[in-house]
Amino acid sequence: MSNQYEKLVEQQARKARSRRLIQKGALLEKYFQADNLSVEQTEELLKIFANYVNAHKPNKFKNDQPNN
Repeated sequence: MSNQYEKLVEQQARKARSRRLIQKGALLEKYFQADNLSVEQTEELLKIFANYVNAHKPNKFKNDQPNN
């Protein structure tokens, strides 16, 4: 594999990750009405619900499934 090709693959992976993070952040703001919260406040809010959500997460959303 050429160095240039590897860089292109890495760049595409970074872009895909950035896009996914932006989309998830938008969903978080939408469903939790969190657009007015700071990053620290958002993390605090998520920590409150994380144990419950992870304990009750349907199998199809658990870690053994591929990320889409």
